[in-house]
Amino acid sequence: MKKLFILLALAYSGSLAAQDRYKLTKIWETDSLAVPESVAPFGNGEQMFVSLIDGTPFEADGKGGIAKITSEGKILDPMWVAGLNAPKGIAVMQNKLYVADLTEVVVIDIATGKIDLKLKVPQAEGLNDVTVDAKNTVYVSDSKNGLIFSIKNNVVTPYISSLKGTNGLKAVGTDLYIGAGPVLWKADANKSLTKIAEGFESSVDGLQLINKNEFLISCWNGLVYSVGSKGQITKLMDTRGVMNTADFHYDQKNKIVYLPTFYKKSVIAYKLH
Repeated sequence: MKKLFILLALAYSGSLAAQDRYKLTKIWETDSLAVPESVAPFGNGEQMFVSLIDGTPFEADGKGGIAKITSEGKILDPMWVAGLNAPKGIAVMQNKLYVADLTEVVVIDIATGKIDLKLKVPQAEGLNDVTVDAKNTVYVSDSKNGLIFSIKNNVVTPYISSLKGTNGLKAVGTDLYIGAGPVLWKADANKSLTKIAEGFESSVDGLQLINKNEFLISCWNGLVYSVGSKGQITKLMDTRGVMNTADFHYDQKNKIVYLPTFYKKSVIAYKLH
């Protein structure tokens, strides 16, 4: 009986340790931004781009754009690039910013702030997240149709079509991590799928690595989770009904989460510790 009690106590303390492994502490919050959805750093990380929907999330209304802020929360330009529709995921590749904008990927020259080209994505209706791998291949998800496309040398190619509700993407080496509905998946270089974690209370939106084996996950309706090396899920934040938690950026070096709040119209920085 005593032995059983000790085992149960150890299991309970281990569970508490997992729950207490990470927490988020607010550092700052920006002034108002026009419905921010995604954050991506550029240069040395002291500045960031923020996609702005500024309208209906899936309507081609021409109201959307890109803002620039500092890593300290100062708004440098509230509408650095205008004339987009409902831009969501963004990613930097070399000197270009790739933007998922409904049915096309918009490529913006960072030095000039001018749109270089717009890549039409066949079959797409609701492009959402963007990531870039080490070989300069761009991946973009279409949440409405459950599709993922790859873009190499400005050529768009269907990549994965077997997952419903695809949204968050993160390229790591030869692997592509995918948030699809309440499940986190990994697709290897051969597109073979492995389930990493499941059981989130809503669909995965943002997806970033904490380290090699752990993840941060956001769900748009106000949830943020950590995912452990064995797929265990821990809820770090629940702001449902208060603010949204969209497609964030995580600075691994400084352990800071830059979280766009969508309808709350700000970006908030949190320390992860």
